[in-house]
Amino acid sequence: MRKKVYLSLIILPLLVCLVMGGGAAYMLSYSIESSTHSYAYRWKKLQEEYPSMRQWLDSIRQSHALRDTTIKLRNGLRAHAFYLKGDSACGRTAICIHGYKDNALGMLYLAHIYNKVMRMNVLLPDLHGHGKSEGKAIQMGWNDRKDIEQWIPIAERMFRDSHHPSRIVLHGVSMGAATTMNVSGDKGVPSYVKAYIEDCGYTSVRDEFADQLKAQFGIPEFPLLPITSELCQMKYGWNFYEASSLRQIAHCRRPMLFIHGDNDTYVPSWMVHPLYKAKPQPKELWITKDSEHAKSYKDYPEQYTAKVKAFVSKYFD
Repeated sequence: MRKKVYLSLIILPLLVCLVMGGGAAYMLSYSIESSTHSYAYRWKKLQEEYPSMRQWLDSIRQSHALRDTTIKLRNGLRAHAFYLKGDSACGRTAICIHGYKDNALGMLYLAHIYNKVMRMNVLLPDLHGHGKSEGKAIQMGWNDRKDIEQWIPIAERMFRDSHHPSRIVLHGVSMGAATTMNVSGDKGVPSYVKAYIEDCGYTSVRDEFADQLKAQFGIPEFPLLPITSELCQMKYGWNFYEASSLRQIAHCRRPMLFIHGDNDTYVPSWMVHPLYKAKPQPKELWITKDSEHAKSYKDYPEQYTAKVKAFVSKYFD
């Protein structure tokens, strides 16, 4: 009897460790190691979702106005981006940052605002492990911020105008919005970055994954999320708890426009309120009625365009 008790005391913890370890490995694979969308998929979705934009999309493709470039990052990996030159840019540039499992082409609806309507230069980077950018795992906007910080001076040099000062806005959606906010809180961002726009970004990777664990699988945060976070730390050098846009934006003193749909359940709508509260002035907030995740532009294209144009022009001028 005593031997059985001893065996159970040894075997049960081992079984629990094996189950939790397997669960953490699955969660990490499911959340940041799974495949991302192709360019063909994204181009098709753009044509379907934004029929009014088809003529412009076809024109930039056929005229080869949409060009691409690559750089070598400090970590040794190659990063890719598309770009469009504005015919009246006068040193004004937008860097548009895509979301989770998307790629640079997914931001062409934003490029339409900046390039077609506002006549600005646009850079559309593929984040780590997306599109043509190298990388084995999604970085959830955390280490991505370092890649964007490397793209910023490159964009400035690419589009420099000897007659006008350089002015750059960062505009991100979903994970791209988290990336934008994470950049905004870092020291050393060049002064020619004048403003930020975040559209439906999350407060932190921990908050987002905890919410999705409950929403998709009915699983509480503890103990699976902390174990998965530690596994991410061991494999990729970062963890879910340090990756906090909420902490980053508390250090941002430059203007930021917050956009979020009030019917967003993927990055829950409530997240925008602590983010907005944590950000020092200047700042603006626009909540779009009945919009689901990353659908504010699709639901309100004219208002979205007008909001972006007014906000950027205010701080560029």
